[in-house]
Amino acid sequence: MATAKKATQRQGFKTGEHVVYPAHGVGQIIDIEEQEVAGFALELFVINFEKDKMTLRVPVPKIISVGMRKLSSTSLVEKALKTVQGRARVKRTMWSRRAQEYDAKINSGSLIQVSEVVRDLFRSENQPEQSYSERQLYEAALERMARELAVVNKLSDTEAVNLIEANLALGPKRGPKTEEQASEATSETAGKPASEPVTAEKVAAA
Repeated sequence: MATAKKATQRQGFKTGEHVVYPAHGVGQIIDIEEQEVAGFALELFVINFEKDKMTLRVPVPKIISVGMRKLSSTSLVEKALKTVQGRARVKRTMWSRRAQEYDAKINSGSLIQVSEVVRDLFRSENQPEQSYSERQLYEAALERMARELAVVNKLSDTEAVNLIEANLALGPKRGPKTEEQASEATSETAGKPASEPVTAEKVAAA
């Protein structure tokens, strides 16, 4: 009796491939299992999240509804690095409301939305310290962004964090400003293109 050939690819995803699962970030498909549920054969992606020491089993038909996606392209990574160079856009709403919005962005599965949280919650040394909850969200977004950059650019997690921080440093000076100074800074930078993002190659060559 011939044994059934084990599946190595489903829905455009294959074993060994790194993917982004919105709620947990970057993981690796280590297997495609078949289980019997209520008399029906069900195929599952087995995804390992090494950083969290966690394994997730996701039914193949559900990957679209959960938002699982392939890694970002290098051009999208560059766009995310340009995003963190921008001026923070902080809504004047209650922190609890903003925190929910930041959390939703971190778990959206979108690299650009995650980079917006990194940009908006970053604090330089000459700025007031963050609250504990702000710091937690910033670190969660930074780690989520760095993990994807590390896999895409074949960097260590530390190198990826350094790369993001190098691009954050290219952004507008992030010190406390009077309304007049803020207005002057806005008029000075109006129409100016964003700096070219610091890339992994530039960091290696430095």
